[in-house]
Amino acid sequence: MHSAVSADKSDMFEWKPAYSVGIASIDAQHQNLFAIAAELYRAMGAGQGKLALGRILDRLVQYTTMHFAHEERLMRQHQYPDFDKHKAEHDALTKRVIQFQGEFQTGKMVMTVQVLQFLRQWLEHHIQEVDQRYAPCLKSQAVA
Repeated sequence: MHSAVSADKSDMFEWKPAYSVGIASIDAQHQNLFAIAAELYRAMGAGQGKLALGRILDRLVQYTTMHFAHEERLMRQHQYPDFDKHKAEHDALTKRVIQFQGEFQTGKMVMTVQVLQFLRQWLEHHIQEVDQRYAPCLKSQAVA
């Protein structure tokens, strides 16, 4: 029974073609975000310890920060009109994840499926809704 539940949730962080924004560098980074989040989910499901989970979480936070900086640099270079609003979303998630990371490291909270569901829902919403808005602007200027 337990393995069937795990199998049902194995695609929690599965990359889907619908997530593509059509800009290769950004799609590759989004795929890496999903891969690191999936690794975190698998480690949690396998009952790995706090140290192992913490290392993966640290990588996820660092990679997210790098990815946001890349997107923001492209949006600024190509005068994306909704840059400020988009950056505000990035800043809000960064603040939330860093807070979550601190609470995890100090033992104030544990890694739960609910936390990972929040991450998945945010990634899906942000990529499919918010990131799709800048794609036409960048693609029209041949950003790869």
